[in-house]
Amino acid sequence: MAVKVKEVSQLTGISVRTLHHYDDIGLLVPDHSTDAGYRIYSNHNIATLQQILFFRELGFPLKKIKELLTSPAFDRLEAFEMQRKMLIDKRRQFDGMIETIEKTILNEKGEVSMTNEEKFKGFDFTENPYEQEARERWGDKAVDESNKKVSQFGTNEAKEMNKIYFNLAKLRHLDPQSEEAQKGISEWYDFLNKIGTYSLEAFAGLGQMYVDDERFTKNIDAFGEGLAVFMRDAMGVYDGKKL
Repeated sequence: MAVKVKEVSQLTGISVRTLHHYDDIGLLVPDHSTDAGYRIYSNHNIATLQQILFFRELGFPLKKIKELLTSPAFDRLEAFEMQRKMLIDKRRQFDGMIETIEKTILNEKGEVSMTNEEKFKGFDFTENPYEQEARERWGDKAVDESNKKVSQFGTNEAKEMNKIYFNLAKLRHLDPQSEEAQKGISEWYDFLNKIGTYSLEAFAGLGQMYVDDERFTKNIDAFGEGLAVFMRDAMGVYDGKKL
């Protein structure tokens, strides 16, 4: 079976523009093209696209996906088995979060009571799904040092991180330059500097990445829609002063 790019877009829900981009970067190059230049995708291309989308759903950057797919040692079946395991792990975490939010709803209704520990059951930020991308951007040494500090975090530190996110979510409708918003983002700045060393410029750059990278946006906005944009704006004007 051979299908045109528009048909692939309709089949998968991926935009034609994205498919063109995958072709341009050599991630998914159609096996054929017409004399008029139209891309024609084979069954093999469609199967490869499915595997790419599984990797994307699991947070892999495009550059890493291309490296994996073009590696002489790449095994499609092994990759599918690995992806299944990762998706099951992800589902297990989501099941825990669903259980927590269901209990939270009952708690809000006054039907049950929750401890602070129960409120954060299911959240897991101990693993960094963007580690490979960080290694590519900032080098192994910086990431290894950061991971060492994160690995030393206990339950209290993990709770502190979650509480900061939840607090910022409550503030996200305020002016990012307001005193209350800047006080909240100051707590995030202090917390990040427990993991690594962030200058104000790097802090602002990180905030921009929260919006530019859809994976960051998706995870941050899980705490409240629009939180990533709010954090970017607040981080961009933060001057390091304690309020």
